[in-house]
Amino acid sequence: MAKKSGLGRGLGEIFDEMTSAYENELPTENAMEEIPIVQIKTNPYQPRKVFNEASIKELSSSIKRHGLLQPIVVTKDMDEYILIAGERRLRASKMANLAHIKAVITDVDPASFHELALIENIQRENLNPIELAQSFSALLEEHDLTHEELSHQVQKSRAQITNTLRLLTLTPTVQDALVHEKITQGHAKVLIGLEAKEQELMVNSIIGQKLSVREVEQLVKGLKNKSEVEPKTVKVKETGLNFDQLKSMLEQTSLQVKIKESQCTFSFTNQDEVDKFTKLFNL
Repeated sequence: MAKKSGLGRGLGEIFDEMTSAYENELPTENAMEEIPIVQIKTNPYQPRKVFNEASIKELSSSIKRHGLLQPIVVTKDMDEYILIAGERRLRASKMANLAHIKAVITDVDPASFHELALIENIQRENLNPIELAQSFSALLEEHDLTHEELSHQVQKSRAQITNTLRLLTLTPTVQDALVHEKITQGHAKVLIGLEAKEQELMVNSIIGQKLSVREVEQLVKGLKNKSEVEPKTVKVKETGLNFDQLKSMLEQTSLQVKIKESQCTFSFTNQDEVDKFTKLFNL
């Protein structure tokens, strides 16, 4: 099957475009412009959903004191601009109440906005593990790549890509705990492969008891060993049993018996009937 090319373009071409944009982030004064912040729209395909507010505040304070040392990268869109790279810088500048911001205006195909947002964050390692996994997944699907092919494109090892993608098999609760840094990626990797209920139990224990990765490994090992050792009991309901011989034998006595499907019920009215039943079955 032919590889998808992202609306007619190859992923390699998009990477070249992103590299060019990075090179232009250190421009000459003539190539850099001051543009109104209110005219800048964020990339609608930005994969990064969680921004560290404390980090943004620190950057904002630095910008107030020293100015913005590294410009953002935008592309023109009618009378506005679409952000290509530098959302943290844009957010911090807004927090600093700046009216204008230094920007490099580059000519980027709008069809590439999604891929550029993914690549920009992957290359700069700004994403949390779940966002990174989602970005890898999106690139694999949109360009029909293998893990090996993607590893060459984003300059990450195939093992890292595969292991990161496995985080998406975790329950939403575990993923949320990882995103908000309640557990580490090391903790999360240990929980991969557990049943959903076991994952929920373990993540609550990690947070509540502040367990180390090593302690979690031991607990998970115990869970897996217990699952392997304990026999699994399967209940099978038997139907259509033949009680003809038993019924014929009981009819020779005065015992009251009721037979229905796989059940045989005896009723006793006095001790004599109990004694007969006991003698009949040598009880």
